[in-house]
This record gives sequence, structure tokens and C-alpha cells, in this order.
Amino acid sequence: MFVDRIKVLGQAGNGGRGCVSFRREKYVPKGGPDGGDGGRGGDVILRADIHVDNLSNLFYEPIIKAKNGGHGMGKKMHGRGAVPKVVKVPIGTMVYRDETDGSREPKPIADLTHDGEEFVLCEGGKGGKGNVHFKSSKNRAPIQYTEGEEGEQGRFLLELHTMADAALVGYPNAGKSTLLSKISAAHPKVASYPFTTLHPIVGVIEFNGYRRASVADIPGLIEGAHRDVGLGHDFLRHITRCRLLLFVLDIAGSEGRHPIEDLQSLRREIDLYDPRLSQRPWHIIANKMDLPGAEENLRALQKRFPNIETVAISAAKSDGLDELKGHLERWLFEENTAAGENAEAKIPEIAACE
Repeated sequence: MFVDRIKVLGQAGNGGRGCVSFRREKYVPKGGPDGGDGGRGGDVILRADIHVDNLSNLFYEPIIKAKNGGHGMGKKMHGRGAVPKVVKVPIGTMVYRDETDGSREPKPIADLTHDGEEFVLCEGGKGGKGNVHFKSSKNRAPIQYTEGEEGEQGRFLLELHTMADAALVGYPNAGKSTLLSKISAAHPKVASYPFTTLHPIVGVIEFNGYRRASVADIPGLIEGAHRDVGLGHDFLRHITRCRLLLFVLDIAGSEGRHPIEDLQSLRREIDLYDPRLSQRPWHIIANKMDLPGAEENLRALQKRFPNIETVAISAAKSDGLDELKGHLERWLFEENTAAGENAEAKIPEIAACE
């Protein structure tokens, strides 16, 4: 099961209470107070882990609770501090404080983007003080102590934004999963019906010189995705982390749609979801070149978008994949991929779709 968005309850441990105790030793008169302090409660910590790819572990444990600190004891012995409760989450997890009333847009309080990065979700309570702290010249036998502080608690929303160098974006059945399986070691599900891929899958492509890049197969988008039609937002948010967008088109129109209209619709949905995404560098992968009508549609596409690089392939036949990997290596490592590089190329097709 793949989970990329979940609400959790975090509860840190309470601090242990202080101790009221007096020294009692043979041949030692007037021993005095010796009550120890309570131990600190355990923190709730989120840790980004490269070996975790989704939030399914929290689906079965939505209440994250740390242990309480130990109580103080005599002979000035402090209570044991509780061990932090560490929960591993995938890299790219964003943390929001859950606004149950929905009165305002939740703002992220943490963004875990590196392996091993940690965030203290709830801080454990401090331990209470024993009676040894209340000794004075006027109070030689104090019986005062303090309770431990309560640990922090709250409701949070965890949301995974897939992190990859490039994203394969396209309509259902455009061949994204087949393409990813051919150019990487990933094994996405491939079938001849729409929405075969229900969650993003990341594959790693090896290049010469020990260079590698990660490519994410984004589940098929449909018109109205920016309004959360279908699983629109669930799919679109995974594009926000990718610095290069690769639009995979069914260039033969085998699903009864025209590839130029598909591209315009996809670009429009991305622009309406987040205008900053449409400023990202992007290129076109014309798939299914082995089917009738592909050559004619490819010429029309290149004429319509002359300034956008287009790579013609057939993922099913493994044709053109070496050329695609060469282009991908250049796009990711050798070209300047600053945001806005393709801003001028973006304007015409957005205008044409309105």
C-alpha cells in the first residue's frame, strides 16, 4: 500500500516528578534532603530515510507516542530520561500543523529533504525538581517538590512530495511506465488500460562517468486535475520537486486524442495548479512512433513547437532509447536548467488553450 498523505497525532513523554527524600545513614546525624530530579520525557522525532518511500508505516500507527521520564529517587538519584520516539519518513516529506477548523491554509513547519535530516515534532517535558533544590537556611527539611512538565502534543499533516531530477508527465496510457521500465531498473505495473499507475514510481538511470539521475513516473493526469478532479492534487504535488518536466505524448493518437491538444491540456493543468511549475525547463518525448499516423503528427508537433526539443521513441519496441538517455544526460548535467529558461516557449500554447 502506498500512502503519501496522512494525519497523525504526536504526543511527547511527560517529565518524571521530583522526589522527596531525606538522607538516612548510620552515624550521620542531620542527613538533610536528598531527593533527586525527575527524568526528561521522550521527544517525538521525524527522520528522513532514503530507504523509506512512502508513509504507509504511519497508516498503521497514526498515534506517535513517546515514553514518560522516570521519577526521581533518594540519594539524589535522577530519574531516567526517556528514549526519543524516532519515526522514519521518506525524503521529501513536508510537515503541516493540522488546522482542524479549516479556517486558514496550513503552512509547512518542516521540510525534510536530506537523508538523515531530523525534525522534533513534539518536545518532551522537563523533569520535576526534588526536595534537595528547596533546601535553605530557613527550611532545613523541605518537603516541596515539583511535578514533571507535560510533553507537547498536537495533530499534524504529513505530505510526501516525490523528489526526483525529472518527471514523466502525460495522459493515461501514454507509455510512461513502459518507458521508465526500459531506461531504469524500476518495475512499474504496465497494462493496456488507463490509470495502471496509481502512485509515483522513481527509477534511477545510470550514465557514463558514474553519474546517475532519478526519474519519476507521475500517474496519468486528466483535464481538470488542478481542481482535484480524479486524483489531481495527489498526482500534481509530486511534480513540484522535479526540476525538469518531460511530457510523454501518445504521438500516434492511439487513444483517440491529438498529441498537440494533449500537450496543451497538460501544460494548462500544471500552470493552473502552480504557475511556477510552468516556468520549469521542459521537453517533449514523442512515444509510440511505431504506430500508424505517428510521423505525420510528429511533424505537426515540431512545427507547432519549433523551439522545444522533441525526442521520438517507441518505448514498446525500445527504439530511440539510447538517444533519449543522451538527451536526458545533457538536459540534466550539461545545460543551464535555471527556472524560466523556457518561459518564452511557454506562452504560446497556454494562450492557445484559453
